[in-house]
Amino acid sequence: MLEQIISYINTLDPIVIYLILFFFSFIENIFPPSPSDIVVVIGATLISKSSVNFFTLLFVTTLASTIGFISMYLIGEFSGENIIRKGKLKFIKPVYLEKADLWFHKYGYNLILFNRFIPGTRAVISFFCGVHRLKPLRSFIAAFISSLIWNLILIFLGITLGNNIHLVDKYLNTYSNIGIIITIIIIAFFVFKYLRRNKKEKL
Repeated sequence: MLEQIISYINTLDPIVIYLILFFFSFIENIFPPSPSDIVVVIGATLISKSSVNFFTLLFVTTLASTIGFISMYLIGEFSGENIIRKGKLKFIKPVYLEKADLWFHKYGYNLILFNRFIPGTRAVISFFCGVHRLKPLRSFIAAFISSLIWNLILIFLGITLGNNIHLVDKYLNTYSNIGIIITIIIIAFFVFKYLRRNKKEKL
């Protein structure tokens, strides 16, 4: 199944593939549940099939991730004043905000470097980096480095997957078949139990 999906993607124009990967790498910074990491890994499997270029893929995904970070940073910088600092969120007291400012200015750049390795918190971290007004250039460079390293890891995983796609597909099919068998056994057990109980009630 996985091999068929990758074979279909391989028939697409490389530009379309890059655009899809750019979109997912960007949107995960705005909408964290986006399955961007999985999409990049699948896209990287095409490197072994010569449909996608390693360096182009790395550039596109890293650029998109960095632009996504910058977008959320700017949203935090320009909307944070109205939403957070003007007391519209009653549970955030000024004293907490002052402590957060100090904490972010001390550790914020390190958070950005590890930002890509913490799925689900990427949009939050970039947004609050903007709220606490970390230095833009330093923040964006840290975001670029973080994205570059993380995408390198994902691409190498994709290449490994692409070179062993038959083996991976075999294990996935085996796992699927085992799952179906277990499901049938569980359903049969409950049906048998239900019929047996009905038979006893009739007696």
